[in-house]
This record gives sequence, C-alpha cells and structure tokens, in this order.
Amino acid sequence: MAALRFATAFVFLLSFLRAIKVSKCQSFIGINYGQVADNLPPPSETAKLLQSTSIEKVRLYGADPAMIKALANTGIGIMIGAADGDIPALASDPNFAKSWINSNVIPFYPASKIILINVGNEVMTSNDQNLMNQLLPAVQNVQNALNEASLGGKIKVSTVHSMAVLRQSEPPSAGMFHPNLVQMLKGLLSFNNATGSPFEINPYPYFAYGSDPRPDTLNYCLFQPNPGRVDSNTNIKYTNMFDAQVDAVRSALNAMGFKDVEIVVAETGWPYKGDSNEVGPSIENAKAYNGNLIAHLRSMVGTPLMPGKSVDTYLFALYDEDLKSGAGSERAFGIYKPDLTATYDIGLSKSSQAPSMPKTPATAAPTPVSPASPTPTPVSPSPKPVSPSPKPNKASWCVPKVGLSAAQLQTNLDYACGHGIDCSPIQPGGACFDPNTVASHAAYAMNLLYQTAGRNPWNCDFSQTATLSSNNPSYNNCVYPAGST
Repeated sequence: MAALRFATAFVFLLSFLRAIKVSKCQSFIGINYGQVADNLPPPSETAKLLQSTSIEKVRLYGADPAMIKALANTGIGIMIGAADGDIPALASDPNFAKSWINSNVIPFYPASKIILINVGNEVMTSNDQNLMNQLLPAVQNVQNALNEASLGGKIKVSTVHSMAVLRQSEPPSAGMFHPNLVQMLKGLLSFNNATGSPFEINPYPYFAYGSDPRPDTLNYCLFQPNPGRVDSNTNIKYTNMFDAQVDAVRSALNAMGFKDVEIVVAETGWPYKGDSNEVGPSIENAKAYNGNLIAHLRSMVGTPLMPGKSVDTYLFALYDEDLKSGAGSERAFGIYKPDLTATYDIGLSKSSQAPSMPKTPATAAPTPVSPASPTPTPVSPSPKPVSPSPKPNKASWCVPKVGLSAAQLQTNLDYACGHGIDCSPIQPGGACFDPNTVASHAAYAMNLLYQTAGRNPWNCDFSQTATLSSNNPSYNNCVYPAGST
C-alpha cells in the first residue's frame, strides 16, 4: 500500500513537472486571422494581442504585408496563402511563382517567422475541375521557387482541404477519400510525403451537430460526458467528435499508403451566435468547444490512432468577419473582439493559464445550451476564469454533487477513466478500491481528471454534476491529489 502510494505520488509529481514544460511550449495551438471585415484593429495591436496569449501560430488567408511585418520578431509562426485566383499563373509560369516568393516571403523572412505557404483553400472540393488539375503544378512551382531562394528546407508548401474530400468518415477506422478525388490527392500526398509538408484539413464538429441535433451529439461534439461511440472495426470508444474526424482522416491517409504524412487542423471552431433557425450557436457552446479542445490539446493525450501527441490545430477565428455573407453564424466565430477583449474566456491569456497535464483531456466545460433553450446571458470576457469556491491559493478537490444517480456517477467514472488518467488505485488491490462503490470510485476519478486537466472551474463541471470542495476526501491510504486554485 505504502509503495503504491509513493509510486502514485511520484507519477503525479512527474506529470505535473512535464505539464509545466508543456504549458510553456504550446506550438500546437494556432489561430486563423481572416480579414473579410472593415473594423479590424491595426496589425500592430493584433500582434500585441497574440503575444499576450499562448497562441504560437497564426494563419493568414493571404499574404498581407502589414500583418506579416507586424509579426516580425515575435516568434509567432505564420502561415501565408496564395489565393485560388493565383493558381493558374503559379501552375503555368515558374517565373510567376518566383515573383510571388520574392514579393511575399523574401522581404520579411526570417524576422517574420513564415513556416508554411498554403496554395489555395479547399480547392479539391470547389467543383472547378480546371483549378483542381492545376493545384499540384502550382504547389510544385512554389516549392521550386523556395528551393531556388534557399528556403526549401525552412518553409513548407501545402494546401487546405475540407472534410468533403472524404467519402466516408464513420467509423473512423473506415475513413476513405472520395474515389473521384483519389488520383489528384495521390499526387498532392506524394508531394507532401516527399517534402515533409502536412496534409491540412478543416474538421468542424459544429456542422456535424447541425445535421444531427440530439443532446448526446452535442455533448459528443463539445467534449462533454457522453456514452461515446464505438468504432465497430476496432472496438475503440470515441468520446468526442474532433478525435473521430481527425482519425478518419488518418485512416484515409493510411489506406492510401501515406502513413508518414502529418495532419494539421487548419480550421476548427464554433460560433457564439447565429440566426434563429441555426442549431447550436451560443456563447456557452462556443466556450465549451474551444475551451475543451484547447485543454484536450494541452493534455497531449492525442487521438486513439495518434496517441501521445497533439495535432497542430488552428482555431477559427481570431476576430469576427463582419463583411462575410451567408448565415449569421458566419460572422460570429471570433474569440476576440476588435477592441481586443475576449468574446469569451477560454484560458488563452498567458496571465490566466494554469498548467495542463499530459495524457488527460479536459473534463466537461459549462453545460451547453440546447437549441430549445432560451438565449443565454453573455459571459463576461474577464481575463481570468473566476471560481466561486474555494478561495484562491487554497487546496481544492472536485467531488460529485449530493444526490446523483448511480447511472450518472457511472457515466462520470467511465468518462474520466476513459481519458488517460491512472485509475489503477480504484481497481482491485488499489489503495482506493475500498469501499467498492460507484460513488467512491467516481469521486476519485473525477477529482483526478480535474487535477490533471488544469484545475479550472470548467474542469470540475461534468454537466453540472460536480462541485469544488475545500474538504480533503482522502481516507486511510487513499490519497486524493490536490492543487491550489
């Protein structure tokens, strides 16, 4: 018992120390900076905002020189883009590609840390056959121009795809590309493989929820406790749609023979408001999705098919784009406002970050609002999440609320132990196995997930079935880990 207790404490301490290192280096968190707007702050102010956050990469849809220059000497990685309209010239004229590099890269690099050039955006699903055929030659010519400028090994070249390039994504292990696109994708993937550039994809659980607006689906999309969905081919249980979508892409790449091509999530997000006929937009849901996604990435647990690492993920988006057409939600993805305050707080500010733990994604964020719920009260964009109790710098434990059903406790137990924490203490022979009740085991697991996911208030929510306590629930040789809030 004593040895187990010591080993558990040592593992927890080691994880904590690793977490501090991870929290200081979160190169996997990026953000999209769209400019279809007439109210954006000056580039210099945007650069300062980004430096105040844990965001280490930014994706530009074009190659705005003012923004690229503003990011000089910040250390922030920059994706820039060549427009779809430039693809024919890039494909047919190597000199045009050289000119493009000379205009959009050479004057700024390396002070501005350009890391990748995207040639076009979602071209493969544009239905423009001519453009689709010209994409690979355009990508190759941009790469050749970089090589001639001695930047070929320093800046990657790729293109961004929508999830519509997949013919099948469920179950994740059966992910496959659309047959009509296979030949063109094979050429692009061969380029990715040869140059070490990533396959970029835009997964949006938000849109999946819109086509299947059930409560369980919403929880599944928002990383909330849910029954999970079992891949019938592998028996792997997926507890969030983000992992399922990314793994479907992984399966499709593997099936094509490109197991070494890295995946980058070029866009993903959730709108905080929308039109009355749209399903899912709300501040609560946007905060839950983005906040839990960030915690999931910080946990370094990875996906079932790519464990132990976090896929580079670019949140959509830095600001709203008020000139976009379409549904109201299209103009409401911004995590920050033009006045540089947060639309809602998801722990991106360096001043409000808590260490996140490896191998443990987030627990539930604030309970999402269902489509039938009344309009939520906007959340104040305070710089740091405020926990009602316990007081700051006081040890706290996450425990189940009184009166929960055995079914709810079992759901919470399955959710927590299914997300990478060490549940061996509540297994037979473990220090916390007795009393052998679902209530006792759930309490231990819920607290451990809270402690390792960042100890933020939303890490102790579990769809409003948990609460923070200043009373230590440890007993006998069963030690509940604790940290200060």
